[in-house]
Amino acid sequence: MLRQVGLLFAVLSALLCPSFAKDKYQQPGPIHLDREGEKWAERTLHKLSTEEKVGQLFNVFVRAEFLNVNAPEYLQLRETLRKYHLGGFTVTVRWDPPFLYRNQPYEAAELLNRLQQDSKLPLLIAADFERGVTMRLHGATEFPHAMAFGAAGKLDYAEAFGRITAQEARAIGVHWNFFPDADVNSNPANPIINTRSFGEDPKQVGDLVTAYIRGAHANGMMTTVKHFPGHGDTATDSHLGVAQVTGDTTRLKSVELPPFQKAIEAGVDSVMVAHVSVPALDADPNHVATTSPAIVTGLLKNQLGFKGIVVTDALDMAGLTRLYAAHIGRAAVDAFKAGNDVLLIPADLDASYRAMVEAVRSGEIPSAQLDASVLKILEAKASLALHKTRQVNIEALSTLVGKPENLALGQQIADDSITLVRDNGKLLPLKSSGTAAASLPYQRVEEVRDSTVAIIFSDDMRTEAGRALERQIRARVPDANVIYVDPRVATEMTDNVLKAVDSARSVIAAVYEVPVPGKVMNGANGVTNSVGLSDASGALLQKILDHAAEKTGVLAMGNPYLAQDFPAVQNYLCTFSNATVSEISAVKALFGEIAIRGHLPVSIPNIAQRGAGIERPAQVAQGGSRNAYSQTISN
Repeated sequence: MLRQVGLLFAVLSALLCPSFAKDKYQQPGPIHLDREGEKWAERTLHKLSTEEKVGQLFNVFVRAEFLNVNAPEYLQLRETLRKYHLGGFTVTVRWDPPFLYRNQPYEAAELLNRLQQDSKLPLLIAADFERGVTMRLHGATEFPHAMAFGAAGKLDYAEAFGRITAQEARAIGVHWNFFPDADVNSNPANPIINTRSFGEDPKQVGDLVTAYIRGAHANGMMTTVKHFPGHGDTATDSHLGVAQVTGDTTRLKSVELPPFQKAIEAGVDSVMVAHVSVPALDADPNHVATTSPAIVTGLLKNQLGFKGIVVTDALDMAGLTRLYAAHIGRAAVDAFKAGNDVLLIPADLDASYRAMVEAVRSGEIPSAQLDASVLKILEAKASLALHKTRQVNIEALSTLVGKPENLALGQQIADDSITLVRDNGKLLPLKSSGTAAASLPYQRVEEVRDSTVAIIFSDDMRTEAGRALERQIRARVPDANVIYVDPRVATEMTDNVLKAVDSARSVIAAVYEVPVPGKVMNGANGVTNSVGLSDASGALLQKILDHAAEKTGVLAMGNPYLAQDFPAVQNYLCTFSNATVSEISAVKALFGEIAIRGHLPVSIPNIAQRGAGIERPAQVAQGGSRNAYSQTISN
């Protein structure tokens, strides 16, 4: 009896001890596949049926939101998981254009834990965290767009970006990030890459990509370079149509491919293939890179020697689906036959799954190829130790996500990326008129004057674009007149805006334009996408410059190429991002509170070359002389 009591006590002690608690949850560390993991992957592969193997290839969306365990939505999600034997999910949130509804880390972690519990095999959870976890969830560290890192020019920043994103992603149960972007954005008209790229210099892009991978790997997150073989020199959004890369092989080898080669040498885990047409590599008009054996197997695997996971870009994008309207399931089959391992977000999961199973059973897809791809996926899961523990510790989120020192670093990166392209010496730094006096709740009355006028240009004035910028401006100039404009009202507001501009001492024109996948605009040749201002908004900005260019500072809150359409601009500041940290940095720079030291990572036609940037030391304007506000131009 005493022996039984002692044994029970030992078991309880083991259950309650810290080491057991650690074993219960994932403990992310450097990605590593050991012999034990290899054996698990091999054993597991041999136990799977053809249907189960095919299911491991598919990765579909899951919204990071709270769902009751018996909610119809969750029951359907679980049924889909089990019916198709899914290998993983990609975390997203609800998006009703132009509104993106971010959720909470706790909601995401709880849902992912539950899905892991309900799955026969561990799930590989992916996400598109291009700007960090905060792209989808509240409370995480915010970073500016990738191009801001090119402007700041510090590899340490990119490595920290990878490190922090990995730590926060793994804390909520995400193992695989569809980043970094290895595209070289050499085309100013590119509507979908733009600020998502680190810049136009292949070497700098490659170096920043490598630094990001290094930081992410050391903290347990799989990385993806995209969009192979390069989406930077295109003028079409592949979410809407087939984009074409027109460069010859010499151009591809010198510009598009080098960053991918560096990433492969750095041990990147996966390569995402784009739905782009590349005639120099595959002349078949019915092929995009995703479905091209010559590009995926011939170039990526055989010539560049990539041995990791090849993942398609989302299979529901119009750049691909237009080619498969009659048989949507064939898109998955052709992509897999071309050499892709993971089939991402099929337009029709059921049709794609059934087409794949049929192709394997008929021998169209060799069983050896299927086994090789599934083994890669299982080994990836083992390298993350998911075969040992799948769950994350939700109680640890409050210590791992949104650390103050990480938030501060995100802000510092945004500060250091601010780039002054033009300065007429008559406007900057702006003068602060002090802070607003405290008042009782609901009894504050503000008098708006036109001494400082800020016009916020965005696609839709109902969104958050410009709100943080407005708060920052009002903290320095409480009576600033802030006006929001979008294409629907720009024409009707022109007279009132120009009246305010004419009477102002200083004018800020903040233009919020960043690449938005699938953004539909009516162009000269039909439906298109653009990161440029609409005709109505562009006409208003031009009139503002016609009236008051000398006293107007134009902020490019995203697309840096904006100025090429407005050569009359005399004061031009680029943030390369519309993130809140970039809004804060922009205002600090305008008022001389931070040093300006960024340099253009891209060339702006007829405006400035890559590397240009007017450096300024920090100096808060006190009125009067501006002589100490030195003017050193670096090119």
